[in-house]
Amino acid sequence: MDADIFVPFVFFGFLAAIILVPVLAKERTKRSAHELVSRAMERGQSLDPALVSQLTQNMLEEGNRARKSLGNAVVLLALAGGFLGAGFVIEGYDHDGDVVRGMAVPAIILASVGLAYLALAIIDYSTKKKAA
Repeated sequence: MDADIFVPFVFFGFLAAIILVPVLAKERTKRSAHELVSRAMERGQSLDPALVSQLTQNMLEEGNRARKSLGNAVVLLALAGGFLGAGFVIEGYDHDGDVVRGMAVPAIILASVGLAYLALAIIDYSTKKKAA
């Protein structure tokens, strides 16, 4: 395998592993905790109130997706603006004048993902049940 193919493959594989391994480990831990609780309930054992409150606290934190989505949207849109701003700042140092277009590519990608997160946050806020 050539280095032109192998190096990006290793880089993106490493990046995927860094992102996916903690997520999968967290999900496995949650699943095993819930299985343990369900087995204890089947046997008629009493559950520790601290354990129940800890499990419900995690569920409450996950229920606040709209706020996380809005935060992600703000960060990604700011990064997109940063890339565009950097393109305009370093435009004078380039002979060809294509720096703005080159910096616009990651800016457009980040902005589109940021807008998707913003739309998700708006949908989550609008469909969230109001507490009376």
